[in-house]
Amino acid sequence: MKQFSFWQTWLISGLLMAICATATAQESDLTLDDLFATPKLTGTTPSRPAWSPDSKHFAFSWNEPGNPGRGLWVATSDGNGLRLISNSESASVRDILWTDANTIISLRGSHLWQTSLSQGENLQLMPLEAGAGRLSISPDGNQAAYIRNGDLWLAEFATKANRQLTEIGIASLSSLRKGRYSRAEREIGPGIWSGPTYKWSPDGKTIAFHSVDRREMRKVPFPNNLASETSPNEVRRSYPGDPNEIRRVGLLDVTSGNITYLDLPNPSANQVIDFNWSPSGVLLIDIASDTAVERKLFVVAPGESQLREIWSGVRESRMYTSFGSSWHPDGKQVIFLSDMGDRYGLYAIDPSATKPSPQLLTDPSYDVLSAPMVAGDALLYTGNGTNPYEQHVYRLNLSGGDPEQVTNLSGQNIGYPSPDGQHLVFRHSNDISPAELYVVSSQGGGATRVTHSPLPAFTERTWAAAEYVNFPSLVDDYTLHARIMKPANMEAGKKYPVLFGPVYSNTARNRWAGNYSLVQQLLVKKGYIIVQVDSRGSNGYGRAFREEFLLGFADQDIEDYASAVAYMESLDYVDPDRIGIWGSSYGGTLSVYSLLKKPGLFQVGVAAAAAVDPLFFGTDDVAIVRRPQTHPEVFERKALNYAANLQDKLLFIHGLQDHVVPFKTTAVLAEELIKQDKDFDFAFAPGATHGWSRERHYDRYLFGKLIEYFDRHLGVSLE
Repeated sequence: MKQFSFWQTWLISGLLMAICATATAQESDLTLDDLFATPKLTGTTPSRPAWSPDSKHFAFSWNEPGNPGRGLWVATSDGNGLRLISNSESASVRDILWTDANTIISLRGSHLWQTSLSQGENLQLMPLEAGAGRLSISPDGNQAAYIRNGDLWLAEFATKANRQLTEIGIASLSSLRKGRYSRAEREIGPGIWSGPTYKWSPDGKTIAFHSVDRREMRKVPFPNNLASETSPNEVRRSYPGDPNEIRRVGLLDVTSGNITYLDLPNPSANQVIDFNWSPSGVLLIDIASDTAVERKLFVVAPGESQLREIWSGVRESRMYTSFGSSWHPDGKQVIFLSDMGDRYGLYAIDPSATKPSPQLLTDPSYDVLSAPMVAGDALLYTGNGTNPYEQHVYRLNLSGGDPEQVTNLSGQNIGYPSPDGQHLVFRHSNDISPAELYVVSSQGGGATRVTHSPLPAFTERTWAAAEYVNFPSLVDDYTLHARIMKPANMEAGKKYPVLFGPVYSNTARNRWAGNYSLVQQLLVKKGYIIVQVDSRGSNGYGRAFREEFLLGFADQDIEDYASAVAYMESLDYVDPDRIGIWGSSYGGTLSVYSLLKKPGLFQVGVAAAAAVDPLFFGTDDVAIVRRPQTHPEVFERKALNYAANLQDKLLFIHGLQDHVVPFKTTAVLAEELIKQDKDFDFAFAPGATHGWSRERHYDRYLFGKLIEYFDRHLGVSLE
């Protein structure tokens, strides 16, 4: 056996230590440019899968790491046999539909493509009108409906003809096609925030559609300073108490083109949650008031237009909530998601009964988090039965028995069951893994991973996992929950800075959150401890905790953050003099109000797209603040009323094309701060919208400003 001398051993050990140190240094050398480079570190997120009618295959759009665009991919029901079946010459795949068990129709650019699994053919079928989207195959598989410029069109496969079915669409006031409210004056499609589009009746003779008319809404200018001359750029955008969109459900006779509108109550104050056809052609319509206080279910018999109310629920304390409904497989019962109990649950009712009484189907100890999914003889749904931080898919046999958990991977799982209910494709992510597709049998067993999306530069790194903690509220009896990420190899005796953010409700969750997760990982590698808190308004802790948020924005939830700061300050590795907060949208609201209402709680805050004046909230926000006509005191809670309290470092981030939170509201607050000789900073982007964190160029620029601001004022760069 060969012996090594002391000096040889010392040299080898030194080399190994140097290699390890180099590897560690290389891994920790993550930059902002890495996060926002093209192609993306995390790769292409797979789309929602589309199952074949016989449940033997599923298709989705995706691409392997580093490849641009989206191809058409198919796998067998058990997740094996994954293959790319589109060619590289075609445009990226958008909509995917099956006409039968062997044939896929996909929309690529402005053309329909037809793909045969058995023959391996992938052929261009026919052109569609420019701007086509939201495809839906007719029940006989011979034609497809689609939306173009707010109208329904029909593509007939045999004749290759496109036929316009409706004349409803009226173009937007704005020629600048960006921003949440840059929408058509009138169109078939969802509302500004939610709603269905259209659905074929089982016999293919009728299409139920959702029509939205915005012409009664206020005109609000969002000046476009990037035009050759500054343009007013008016959009339809109402404020709380204003008229909202008029949302109606129409029934289109496909052959004649005749339209019958259903007489739904108060369409300018009620949103259409969804509508669904039973196997026998009965139409179920689910509506709720914009305030969320009132909910109603209606049915319409085949060939008729008369609404019959089958259930209603009223609760004044209800706020932002989750709704959904569907038909039982027998076509005789209705299953709907409701918060009648302490937790969200699925209920069944018999619409033929004189006074139907909803029967709870799911476990009342946890929240159901999705609309019901009917597959075969089973009902599937997502819920947080394991703990509030995770989301799993559950299966309930409608013949009887208790719900069973189908997914077992820790994190967030969103399910897509096969038509026969025997397999489940689910999209899984967690704290350190972006979303991927998996398949699991409904009979149990391990899950099969289908996609591998991130680049090697992502998979070869070590990412910080989160831990989940709870601690008591300092102002009442609630137990609060938080998600914490820490730097690797923390040094004993060293004090670390803490960043709360991005703050919002429902953030203590084991899931991948896109750019936010990447930025958090970068901040952890720079030496920050990251904290997110499930403040009031979050799911998973009962109805009372969730509804504390009603009429209480930037109030008691700030006390939750004060309790969280106290908990963090009790830890010996936390520097109590270096604590910051940041967030966007309502998270920006929490950030700025925390600094103004509790000076000194945080030393630094970054408020992005912060809603600082409730008079300029959206019409959807009446679900949390109601209306000035009924609750005027809530609308006096403007941030500028607390401007004199600012003493900590504050950076505003805002896009000038933010329709959700108008830039002018932050400008008014900034003007007041200037008049009061307050020191603060501003980063704006001329073309950015409310979704700046996902917009190319703006994301890199504004996240860079955020990180540099914390580094400068919390001293990480000096270390």
